Amino acid sequence: MTDDAVTRSQIGSMTYLAPTMALVSAEAIAALEGAVAACVAMHQVTIVVDLSKVSLLSGRALELMVATGARLAGLGGWLKVAYPSALVKDIFAVTGLDEQVALYDAPAQGAQPAANARVARVGSGAASPKLGDILVERGAVSAAQVLEAAKLQEQTGKRMGLIMVEKKWLSESALFQALAVQLDLHYVAVRPGLYDPLALALLERDVARRLNVLPLFVVHNTLTLATGEPQAIHAIDEIKARTGCKIRVVLALPADIRRVRDEAYGGTMPDFIHSEADDLELIENQVPDDYTQIDQMAGASPVINMVNAVIQRAIHDGASDVHLEISRNRARIRLRIDGILYEIMTPRADQHPAIVSRLKVMASLDIAERRLPQDGRIQVATQGRTVDLRFSSLPGIYGEKVVLRVLDKNQSILDVDKLGMNDGAAASFKRLLGRSHGLILVTGPTGSGKTTSLYAAISHLKSIEKNIVTIEDPVEYQLDIINQNQVNDAIGLTFPKILKHVLRQDPDIIMVGEIRDRQTAEIAVQAALTGHLVLTTLHTNDTLGAVSRLVEMGVEPYLLSSALIGVMAQRLVRRVCQGCKTSYIVAPEAAAAYRWKGKGDLRLMRGRGCPSCYDSGYKGRMGIYELLEVDNDLQRMIVANASKDAMLAHVNARGHRDLYADGMARAFSGDTTPEEIARVVHSQ
Repeated sequence: MTDDAVTRSQIGSMTYLAPTMALVSAEAIAALEGAVAACVAMHQVTIVVDLSKVSLLSGRALELMVATGARLAGLGGWLKVAYPSALVKDIFAVTGLDEQVALYDAPAQGAQPAANARVARVGSGAASPKLGDILVERGAVSAAQVLEAAKLQEQTGKRMGLIMVEKKWLSESALFQALAVQLDLHYVAVRPGLYDPLALALLERDVARRLNVLPLFVVHNTLTLATGEPQAIHAIDEIKARTGCKIRVVLALPADIRRVRDEAYGGTMPDFIHSEADDLELIENQVPDDYTQIDQMAGASPVINMVNAVIQRAIHDGASDVHLEISRNRARIRLRIDGILYEIMTPRADQHPAIVSRLKVMASLDIAERRLPQDGRIQVATQGRTVDLRFSSLPGIYGEKVVLRVLDKNQSILDVDKLGMNDGAAASFKRLLGRSHGLILVTGPTGSGKTTSLYAAISHLKSIEKNIVTIEDPVEYQLDIINQNQVNDAIGLTFPKILKHVLRQDPDIIMVGEIRDRQTAEIAVQAALTGHLVLTTLHTNDTLGAVSRLVEMGVEPYLLSSALIGVMAQRLVRRVCQGCKTSYIVAPEAAAAYRWKGKGDLRLMRGRGCPSCYDSGYKGRMGIYELLEVDNDLQRMIVANASKDAMLAHVNARGHRDLYADGMARAFSGDTTPEEIARVVHSQ
């Protein structure tokens, strides 16, 4: 039996209830409650709640689980939960529900102290292990460091843990985890999703800020409270008096509490922070020491959280670029997803300079310089992987426009077989890569995946027996056993200059990121003629256009004809969203316009639009390709400087498959749509 909100299935004597959404709204909780009631009515009293699709829980949902567990136990049954996410596990732990609702198939554990016992112990004077002993036992510090810290404590009066953190013997996180053991409290990394708005409403923002606490959840009149000062009994008593609740204390880093509290109460954060994502961590951040005073907002938690959330959203949704723009009265943040820009947020206009300054700090740039363009690099670790961001700012009449290019190596394709070419094109491309010398061009507009194809080709060719050298601007992905070089125009290290010197490095294969001028084109052609395999890109619309472009640049046709062995044109087209795809029959006249040669009706796919695909009907992209191998006849035509139309007639007579034909083949197979092919290829 299936409901929109809860799926129910029977396995032996157990009933599985699987909520399909976050258990936060009244409707979702009511649906689960109704499913439980239906089970009890059918005398199904051993229930497993599958939480694999539950990203968030509210205090009301937790209360329902406790009450349900008690009710089923009274009927001789039980309630267990299965497949909780890391966040949901933390919610169970901090609220103490892990002591009342069992995890299905979890190993048996020793009894844990009850929540009230935890509270009673704080400040009760009961004997506790020494902090130094705990730290030494956990391997966080040495016994000698504890002794030295104890001496400094006597001299300065500072807390021992603070002394060890200041000495950098110990991280603040390790200190608080040890304190949690000493005080028999839970330690938790507070983050978005680990608090319930209903709990926040019990305590005023000013009080929470003054006491530096964060209300997390209320379950049956027990308020779980995150604090960095668990022994501040006066603060706990004040909160107890204000809320009328019993207080369950959990330990968290004070800085984390401030950051998440400002976000939770501030209301400035967008609603798209993904609770399952790990907190964003900046890598290799070297902030200049002498930057001038900028908007103090840039260092405030709401702006930092906003920037982190936008970056996390971009990575989570597979965006290639993040655009931060400012106009007269409003700011705008847009993500380029599958080649299309979507507006995701409109911060206040006065927040825009602070957001830009925060990004400049992350990129180690001069935050005081707002009149000149700046470029930089940010590296972050989030959602279990490391991602590079290329920062570019450009001053405008209302402020700086910033674009972040997202370079996610985890999402890159470094395998020729996975580029999505048809079998004939893939075989031809590999055949070209197997040649010992010659020039291979990859063409297409900006953002068509040319660099990805080059990297896939280099990965296919790399071998300890070959010297492969690349010249890039910039180096986007670092590859093993490849000698990669980056252009630096500021010091005169240009494509032609590096290419000249690379030829003295005994290369077998050379990859040139892009041919931008006559000098680079001529050197690349000469390299191909002197026994090197040269791979490079060019901005043209199709394969034959690359030949014309190089001749126009000044490359002699007789040299080009001997050097050029193949050209591949490509585009990226959007895939039909798998979550909302539907099929339809095409009218006969439209099928004829699409060059449909099959029999019977033409059935195609398209997306209806859903939240997962931003209501576009498309999600994800794939490549379409046009591959041209230069044969003897085409070489003679290039030498004779034949027109593009003449060369086109020649290749068409050979059965050449152009971009439009390859794209429509993908549309006929249901991967994309004819409208998308027409949009990208601009077929006449």
